Amino acid sequence: MDILFWLLIFTCFSFLLLFLTLSYHLFAGKCIGDPNYAPVKGTVLHQLLYFNKLFDQQTEMARTVRTFRLLAPRMSELYTADPRNVEHVLRWRFDKYSKGKYNQEVVRDLLGEGIFAVDGDKWRKQRKLASFEFSNRVLRDFSCSAFRANAAKLVRLVSDFSHYGMVFDMQDILMRCTLDSIFKVGFGVELNCLEGTSQEGSEFMKAFDESNALVYWRYVDPLWKIKRFLNIGSEAALKNNVKFIDHFVNRVIDSKRRNLAMHQHHNDKEDILSRFVMESKKDPETMNDKYLRDIILNFMIAGKDTSANTLSWFLYMMCKNPLVQEKIAQEVRHVTCTQETKPNIDDFVANITEATLEKMHYLHAALTETLRLYPAVPVDGRTAETDDILPDGYKLKKGDGVYYMAYAMGRMPYIWGDDAGEFRPERWLQDSTFQPQSPFKFIAFHAGPRICLGKDFAYRQMKIVAMALLRFFIFKLDVETRTVTYKTMFTLHIDKGLPIRAIPRP
Repeated sequence: MDILFWLLIFTCFSFLLLFLTLSYHLFAGKCIGDPNYAPVKGTVLHQLLYFNKLFDQQTEMARTVRTFRLLAPRMSELYTADPRNVEHVLRWRFDKYSKGKYNQEVVRDLLGEGIFAVDGDKWRKQRKLASFEFSNRVLRDFSCSAFRANAAKLVRLVSDFSHYGMVFDMQDILMRCTLDSIFKVGFGVELNCLEGTSQEGSEFMKAFDESNALVYWRYVDPLWKIKRFLNIGSEAALKNNVKFIDHFVNRVIDSKRRNLAMHQHHNDKEDILSRFVMESKKDPETMNDKYLRDIILNFMIAGKDTSANTLSWFLYMMCKNPLVQEKIAQEVRHVTCTQETKPNIDDFVANITEATLEKMHYLHAALTETLRLYPAVPVDGRTAETDDILPDGYKLKKGDGVYYMAYAMGRMPYIWGDDAGEFRPERWLQDSTFQPQSPFKFIAFHAGPRICLGKDFAYRQMKIVAMALLRFFIFKLDVETRTVTYKTMFTLHIDKGLPIRAIPRP
């Protein structure tokens, strides 16, 4: 009994010591109550209480104060919905902010040292290579061909569901479609995930999506490092998923190297991976297989998740706004000159050209309006490398995080007007022509020197897919009153999918 008593006392004392130590690191030196610093709205641990509604909670806070703080061990996390602050961090003081060691540590197991996770020379080198490739006409034409082919496959699949009156998960189908596209455009691989003939491809997609969510969970899990060391719980699941992902990706790289060695005299290196492999010959020690693996997974999260998520939310908005859906369908008919007859699927997508896409102003506006309300990356941030003062007057200390809330910003009346919560594509049009807004106000594609290189690629794929789907089908939710929500992770997935019906369009 004496041993149990003293063991209990020791355990209680240990927890008390842990609590006091954590409290000290959370509150000491944080200038709480100092009006020169952003008001404190809690600690990072409070996010556990509303994790499943995290982005809505941030939105509610931003309605009352545009910039606020959450206290974290040894530093503060500043959240802002002020476009002036966003431009300050991402443009005017770009060199004074970085991804930060903590953010890099959180994402390293999944994204490694890819373009989204690194700073400095590593970022600049990848950015330069990627920028050159994205400006290459061969890659643009190759990507258009892949997007059109997969759009045709998608229409035929939805046609089968429609024929039998089935309810189907549109988000899952779009994820498979964009996964096939990024593997074709990015890596020159026919994955055939959309057609369901690649079981391993489906498992890869599941492992990648689960890893996305598990890595984001680290931001609110104070024990994740201990769990990783002990290989238990969420960290054990993440480790197993990453192991499967690495095995799959390494096989893609090995296959690509062998293929290029066999066809080394050919100049038709259309996909992105081929070009990076060729470039790696100049610096094989640095640009090794691990480097290529990281590039692949960073392109994955950019090429699959962002387009598929946006298209999913777009179709949800179409179901909720049938008049907008019909207006886009009419624009598709008019621009493609298919008012009178229902075209053949393959002929229709084959005739979607760059000139055709440029005429789709209302569709472009509707997709952009979707991204305003449902940005693919709902929150992103940087870390201050030096003490600084933001344009709104608030100070921050070296090491503090600065997070800009794209999801919340899209809902702020002081940015978008009193109708900020409404889905209204017309806000992007002037005389029926699309008019862009400041990227520091509309932050869906990031801004400044790190603005998304694949923005035009994303719009191109989304517009091709949307045109094909809305030319052939009318979409309705399986339950008209259904309100869907998101799953909290790096990218804005619809939680539990998007069950809808497709009705053949006359």
